[in-house]
Amino acid sequence: MEASQSHLLLKRLINIKVVVTPRWKEEVQQQLQTQINQLDGQLQQLEAQGQRMVTEVQKQSGSSDDPAVSQQIGSIQTQVNQKKSELLEKKNQTLQQLQQVQLLEMEQEVGQGQIESFFRIEKGDNLIRKMQVEILMRDGVVEDIRGDL
Repeated sequence: MEASQSHLLLKRLINIKVVVTPRWKEEVQQQLQTQINQLDGQLQQLEAQGQRMVTEVQKQSGSSDDPAVSQQIGSIQTQVNQKKSELLEKKNQTLQQLQQVQLLEMEQEVGQGQIESFFRIEKGDNLIRKMQVEILMRDGVVEDIRGDL
C-alpha cells in the first residue's frame, strides 16, 4: 500500500457481469456439457478401478471365506462409493447450472465473478462508492464500467 499526505492506493474487488447473448449462452452450455462428460468419464474409470482392485484382492487371497478379505473388499467398495457420491454431487450441481443457464433471457445481466483492482483515494472521496465498481461485458468486450473510479 502506497501512502502520502494527499492520497492512498487501495485494493478492491470489482464484480464482473456479462450480458446474456446467444454466443455467451452457447459457450457456457458447451463448457458445462464438457464438465458433465468429464465427470461421466471419471465415474466409469472409478467403477472399473474398483472392480479391478476387488478382483486383485480375491486373486491374491485365494479364499473368499476369509473375514480379512471380506473386510478389505468392503473397504474398497466403501471408498469407491464415497468417491462416486462426490462425483455424482458435482455432476448434479453442473446439471443444475446448465439448467439455470438455459433459463436465462437474452440481454439479462448475470454475475461472472470478480477481479482485483487498485484505486486511489483522497480526502473528501466517498469510499463506499469507490468500492462499488462493476464491469459489464458483452461477448468478451467491456461494454460499461459502472461506479466511481
